[in-house]
Amino acid sequence: MAYCKVEFNTGFTVISNELMRDRRLSLKAKGLQALILSLPPDWDNLNVFT
Repeated sequence: MAYCKVEFNTGFTVISNELMRDRRLSLKAKGLQALILSLPPDWDNLNVFT
């Protein structure tokens, strides 16, 4: 089986498989967590979501 490996340096977020496989969390909660993890450290409160 062939696969393609791509190296990214910026513009992506690494998320734990444990978080994504947690059946206690809804898809909405997982998406929100992914969005929050993708924000820069100095993001401005909730202005990102408007």
